[in-house]
Amino acid sequence: MRRLFSLSHLTAGFIAVLVGYTSSAAIVFQAASAAGGSAEHISSWLWALGIGMFATSVGLSLRFRAPVLTAWSTPGAALLAVGLAGVPMAEAIGAFLFASALIVVCGVFGLFEAIMRHVPKALAGALLAGVLARFGLALFTSLTTQLLLVGLMFAVYLAGRRWAPRYAVPLAFLVGLIVAASSGLIRSDAVSLSFAVPLWTSPVFSPTVLIGIGLPLFIVTMASQNVPGLAVLRANGYQTPASPLITWTGVTGLVLAPFGGFAFNLAAITAAICMSPAADPDPAQRYRAAVWAGCFYLLTGLFGATVAGLFAALPAELVAAIAGLALLGTIGNSLAAALAEEREREAALVTFLGTASGMSLFGIGSAFWGLLLGLLVLKLRPPR
Repeated sequence: MRRLFSLSHLTAGFIAVLVGYTSSAAIVFQAASAAGGSAEHISSWLWALGIGMFATSVGLSLRFRAPVLTAWSTPGAALLAVGLAGVPMAEAIGAFLFASALIVVCGVFGLFEAIMRHVPKALAGALLAGVLARFGLALFTSLTTQLLLVGLMFAVYLAGRRWAPRYAVPLAFLVGLIVAASSGLIRSDAVSLSFAVPLWTSPVFSPTVLIGIGLPLFIVTMASQNVPGLAVLRANGYQTPASPLITWTGVTGLVLAPFGGFAFNLAAITAAICMSPAADPDPAQRYRAAVWAGCFYLLTGLFGATVAGLFAALPAELVAAIAGLALLGTIGNSLAAALAEEREREAALVTFLGTASGMSLFGIGSAFWGLLLGLLVLKLRPPR
């Protein structure tokens, strides 16, 4: 029981959810609004996403005893924010169901796992490091706007690493909250308490919307989210089978799409927080951090917009700093794995730089293109 309620597990789970919501909750608001969604629709979307991430994160983590954290599709939300303008809500729901059905097919027939078997560990590590690089950099760039806040958090983290390694991140977060509150940086007026109410929308299947919205939603979710999500698991030594993970995220989407659960996928950045040594020195116990994250997702679903407002009340620099501190160990381990093999070093470097660049081509994010370019370099490397 004491292991289940470990402070490091709880803190890692909370920070993962904090980072996930503060980094992209606003995009979900925009996506729902683009389809003409009311405040009730937005609340329902957040309810569906929270409930879905709770069910999959807790269920899959306990089933496989691995830190399997799921998330909504952030690139998918960005695509919807642009593509749903003028699309009726019912037709948008039809596109969500179509995308989730394609994810289920991909998982059931093992197509995704077959592809990922050909990704070397060095490239998986480089992909993960590239995805997380901007969070590590944001830790230091935030010093320019909040020197006292971030500087004290960094100092406490370093001291914690020296004398209490398991509690370095929680202590840094606690100090950040104290400094932010005493400096008047927390906007308490942005928070109001209210429960979310699920709102059913019957789907309408329009061929043009299925092709124009549903298919791209499937592609960006698989390429920009599930590829790095599985790479994070592999880079951290977890050989959890991919097919059931992909299948269950798709099934969850089928169930919750009518309420606004547009797409669920494996998390990468937030999952890395739960897989870091700060969550637990023992990799076999880190799944507990993902379970806690799932429980916090449940709260975000039940309270919907209230929780989003709570996260928005915190200063951006505090969120950037705690995310960077929580991910330092993971970034270091990923770079070490990426550059360990000399023959794969150039391909890993291309993957890292391509992913870290943030480029986007044809609506697909840099994680996919970085991995693709790295595989190309690996294929064209000179013979021994």
